[in-house]
Amino acid sequence: MSRILALSFALLMLVLGAPGAATAQTQVNPPAAAPVLPGAAEPAEVVVQHRKVALLRGTFMGVLPAERARRAVQSVDELLDKAGPGQVTVTDAPQGKVLLIDGAFAFVLMPEDADAPRGQTLQALAQDAAQALTHAIDETREARDKGRLLDAALYSVLATAVFVFVVWMALRIRRAVAARTSALLASKAADIQVGGLGILHPTRVRVAAQWVVGVGIWLVVAMLTYEWLVYVLKRFAYTRAWGEQLGGFLFGVLRRIGTGVLDALPDLAVALCIFLLARGVVVMVRPMFDRAERGWSNLPWLDRDLAVPTRRIFNTAVWLFALAMAYPYLPGAQSDAFKGISVLVGLMLTLGGSSLVGQGASGLILMYSRTIRVGEYVRINDQEGTVTELGTFTTKIRTGLGEEISMPNSVIMSSVTKNYSRTVRGPGYILDATLTIGYDTPWRQVEAMMTEAARRTDGVLATPAPNVFKTALSDFYVEYRLVCQAIPSQPRPRAEVMQLLHSHLLDVFNENGVQIMSPHYFADPPQAKVVPPSQWWPAPAQRPGGSVETS
Repeated sequence: MSRILALSFALLMLVLGAPGAATAQTQVNPPAAAPVLPGAAEPAEVVVQHRKVALLRGTFMGVLPAERARRAVQSVDELLDKAGPGQVTVTDAPQGKVLLIDGAFAFVLMPEDADAPRGQTLQALAQDAAQALTHAIDETREARDKGRLLDAALYSVLATAVFVFVVWMALRIRRAVAARTSALLASKAADIQVGGLGILHPTRVRVAAQWVVGVGIWLVVAMLTYEWLVYVLKRFAYTRAWGEQLGGFLFGVLRRIGTGVLDALPDLAVALCIFLLARGVVVMVRPMFDRAERGWSNLPWLDRDLAVPTRRIFNTAVWLFALAMAYPYLPGAQSDAFKGISVLVGLMLTLGGSSLVGQGASGLILMYSRTIRVGEYVRINDQEGTVTELGTFTTKIRTGLGEEISMPNSVIMSSVTKNYSRTVRGPGYILDATLTIGYDTPWRQVEAMMTEAARRTDGVLATPAPNVFKTALSDFYVEYRLVCQAIPSQPRPRAEVMQLLHSHLLDVFNENGVQIMSPHYFADPPQAKVVPPSQWWPAPAQRPGGSVETS
């Protein structure tokens, strides 16, 4: 009966704001707690010796959780100052559960304080709070024990000395490890070559190796510092809670990472199986494309020219299908970050996809329509040369003037293309030259002179024979066009062969005294515009023998 009266008196003192008073009163049943709307009061923690003892959520007789927590901490501190045995007990009360220290009131827990959505009961809350309070009381006593404080200080000094020595050794060996690692990688970098040229500069490799080693050493120092700080904080009762929080955070992160890796292993196994199947399909069809590239394939739809692009398209389709199938099994595929990256990639493809898809489609059309092929001599717009590369997005043309032109495939598709190699007999290309000669020159003579110029040109084939066509009968002249086929036995650019053909045309017409009226002809001059052979080598021109004419 006396215990009940003391408990009632303590509850009344809590409401009046005077816990621990020594005045006795009869038992009074306090009124029921007023209902509190959700979100009306913020929860507050009861923290003793930096340890969370309980979380108060409810309002007790008009007193908000924050004020209840403050009064609870004040009451616990006053009880601990009495230097009693510090025994914590839990007693039932009409309002909930009351925590007592050495039989004296500490604070009360209400049903509203329990985390009901997570299934926590008031009994479980009271037991957890009693254990946490007992732990906090033990640490409080330890913090007041000078002998234990001295032991903690000695252990901390010893740990600090070991920590400083290990960090000093790590920083000392950093230079040696960086020097040996950079020297080893720099020597190996010289052996990595592509086309006879080194792709890794030894100096840059050495700097990168030193940077990597330095970052690794500093990460080790950071981990050692973290562990030293956790150890020292745990030595002292006053800071032990902080040390446990730091240690728990690190191990919690490592545990989450390890758990995530273990949980992801089955999905990774499924994704790996999908990628292995995709690789198996690619390897299985590889011999078919290899035979087609060598010209051994009997498939009518797959020749040597289409083997490479078809292989690329097939491999890309297989791997994209495998990626789409394996995507749900990739770690983090369902996370918001992964989804955000997917949206960003999709947006980028949407904004720049029209040009990219257009170029790719034009390249595929060029390949599969066989408009042009690698090795053919073509003219596109104002550019002409030999096709050296027919890619998905661009086509490269090498002119005979030391230039390599890269043209977008969409431009080629929208332009008129002249192919000088497609209609020839066998390999080679077509040469043509156009001249305009007056009507007073016999056309048979003109044809013979143009044929003779083609015969003198190295690289022009005798079979098929050069042909001369009269392409126009204009007002003042006849337009002649020489068409012949060239395939140099000693390969040379088409521009060089054209230069030789034009030179021989000039020589042959000058030898026969026929003036060339290209490109325009209006009237016959008083004297024929020809260069006699005796004047072919005026200074500073030199004859093939090396002599210079003197007039």
